Amino acid sequence: MPSPFPGMDPYLEGYLWSDVHNALANKIRQMLVPLLRPRYTARLEVYLVEDTSPESEIGILYPDVEVLQVQPTEASRQTGRASQGATATTPALLTLPLLLPVEVRIPTIEIRDTAQNRLISCIEILSPVNKREPGLSEYRRKRQRLYQANVHLIEIDLLRRGARPYNHPRLPAVPYLVTLTRAHSGLVEVWAIALADELPTLPVPLQAPDEAVPLDLGAALRAIYDEAAYDLSIDYRQPPPPPALSELDMEWLRSQIEKA
Repeated sequence: MPSPFPGMDPYLEGYLWSDVHNALANKIRQMLVPLLRPRYTARLEVYLVEDTSPESEIGILYPDVEVLQVQPTEASRQTGRASQGATATTPALLTLPLLLPVEVRIPTIEIRDTAQNRLISCIEILSPVNKREPGLSEYRRKRQRLYQANVHLIEIDLLRRGARPYNHPRLPAVPYLVTLTRAHSGLVEVWAIALADELPTLPVPLQAPDEAVPLDLGAALRAIYDEAAYDLSIDYRQPPPPPALSELDMEWLRSQIEKA
């Protein structure tokens, strides 16, 4: 069963996102390699990021954390009471799990020339950890390093939550965004994507005088949705993962699901 949505499926932004992220990166590489060879190739690189503040993703990306309400018992009232009438301590009424940092593996697609293995273009699919601190600042520094190294950068943001690494007062208020920063250009090309929009076909720049090759982002997402059978893991009767949609968007969303 295909996704009921023409573009991004907001239900993929929850606990399925890690699988979606990895599958989409691999599918993009698979689609690009035949268009790039023999002068270029696409490589998957994985870098590790430590999510030091995972609490905002509990129940969305990460599993729910059990909160234990501990009621005092006679035994607990005696805990800490020393012999010979020493003063007893007051038992805690609430015990919470310790939230430890989470190691996140983020795949990225690198376009390299086959003659010198030089990095030409980089395709980043943003993760939630890239869109909030401290990962946001770290990712922005990576963007700057790539620009200074004269690398073309495509950024695919298919997550409604979090802050965007590229921020500009003229950016429209849309749920999804794709940007292309070409080497030496000083400009950012923007694809603003509404909930009802199809995903764009993007140009992937190469070295001059070679022309860019096309990347059909919508076809890539549809392919992995089918291959991974995500419809078997999604309950479309429930609201999509946070943040909450407007009432107008929810009406459109329900109409799409009913038509499917």
